[in-house]
Amino acid sequence: MITRALWQGLLAGTAGGVVMTLGEKIEQAVTGRPDSHVPGRVLERLTGMPESPGRQPLPVNWTMHFGQAALLGVLRSVMAHAGLRGPVASAKFTVVRLTNDQILENATGVGAPPSTWPRTELTVDVLHKAVYAFVTGVVADALAARSGPGPGQRHAAVRPGRHSDVGPLPRRDAYGR
Repeated sequence: MITRALWQGLLAGTAGGVVMTLGEKIEQAVTGRPDSHVPGRVLERLTGMPESPGRQPLPVNWTMHFGQAALLGVLRSVMAHAGLRGPVASAKFTVVRLTNDQILENATGVGAPPSTWPRTELTVDVLHKAVYAFVTGVVADALAARSGPGPGQRHAAVRPGRHSDVGPLPRRDAYGR
């Protein structure tokens, strides 16, 4: 499962990153909001690269932007393979994506906590990250579904919901072998 989740997650996360970026570019054309150079600044701090004041070099910015999208896609793929699929799983993943950004931005001193942001900026960021999470989820779920139901889905098929009288599936049944 992990090998499949790795390559499928990289693919799903990249797809989510591309669609998110296209949405950002459309939104920026409408609102006039400038490009963010935060991803590049975070990467410079994380790697010890020399910092560039002002505009970040586009390759540095995109390396972090798309690298983060691809790598986090692996987590969403693991979720899908475990049986956590659909819109609810993608909504949970939206929170993971936002949290990942905030940890990296705040730990490096590049960003500030979202509670200090203007509401419109926060709304735009959440919207774009939700687009990423849901597109990544659709792709990850579709790829994982090719392997059949995940262990969690197999367990739910025994008796939907959480019940103290329903124990774990036998190992031989958990992975559909």
